[in-house]
Amino acid sequence: MKFSQWIGFIILICCIYILWNIKQLLLLFFTAVIIANFINHGVQALQRFGIKRGYAVILSIVLLLTIVSGFFWLIVPPFAQQLPQLFKLVPQGIDQLIITIKDFISRLDPELIDALPSSQKIIEQLQPILERIAGQGLSVFYTTLGIPLTSLLLLALTLMLLVNPNAYRQGFIRFFPSFYRQKVDHILKECDRSLQGGLTIILFQMVMISLLSFIGLSLLKMPLTLAQSMLAGILTFIPNIGPVLSFIPPVAIALLESQWKSFAVFILYVIFYIIIQIAKNKLLNPLVIENRKSLLPAFTLLSQVFFAGLFGVLGFFLALPLALVSQVWLHEVLVKDILDRWKNKSSLEQRKPEIES
Repeated sequence: MKFSQWIGFIILICCIYILWNIKQLLLLFFTAVIIANFINHGVQALQRFGIKRGYAVILSIVLLLTIVSGFFWLIVPPFAQQLPQLFKLVPQGIDQLIITIKDFISRLDPELIDALPSSQKIIEQLQPILERIAGQGLSVFYTTLGIPLTSLLLLALTLMLLVNPNAYRQGFIRFFPSFYRQKVDHILKECDRSLQGGLTIILFQMVMISLLSFIGLSLLKMPLTLAQSMLAGILTFIPNIGPVLSFIPPVAIALLESQWKSFAVFILYVIFYIIIQIAKNKLLNPLVIENRKSLLPAFTLLSQVFFAGLFGVLGFFLALPLALVSQVWLHEVLVKDILDRWKNKSSLEQRKPEIES
């Protein structure tokens, strides 16, 4: 390697080291980019009606703040009131669920009971892992600026990105060599389309499961229906694991009422997810299928484990957008630009006589 190449390599290593040390702030910036990107689509929709961008930005922000304020005014107070009761009932219901499962297994094979771990052992094994992930993910909030200032920083970053997104976009593109900037611009467009499609579908699922849960649990006269339905909607944001976790609290609480209610709640949630999948395939997929690249379930699950270990709890909740963006970059850079163009020299030499003949 030449001296200039060594200098460039050392600078690259230093940049990677610096980025690793500020990874939590980068994740915060990535969150601001996602929020700004989401609002920007609303701004662009208003611009199509002839509204200037400045007014469209103000109108979009006012509309978003109105929706968020209404949500916190109407939904959050009763949800916060029911949440402590929910946290008390769910462990009791899970204990009852474990007892019911053990009773069922003992009827099939009593020897299997000894092989099953107790809930206390499971909690003891998971506790250090969860504490490490939570502490790592939230360290940016309580060690850097604190929760209020960090939230204010997130809001400021979002507004700055929203006011003039092209300037930040072009600034990011200029970090790459001139011959690759057009390709990076294409990758950013693909990331935008993938995020728009993926987040639209996941938000649709969150709203649908919250509404259906509230209606179904109210008909069954279950306690804490609002808290349970809101928690189910929040957990649905987590791919793969979230839908499974979302119906555990309702089933566990229903088991405290009666066994038939727990079975009815389980069947009800299965029906809910079937309805959501049918509605998604009929209504959303024709609209957003061109804007997203589908994530393989195994890739999504591995990305959740990877980003949770790397960024903590924030990485776990942001695993979907991080996986969508990572998939685009891996497909465009690693697969298309490196692996697809990687030709074996020996195979080319063997084929050369055939081509000449």
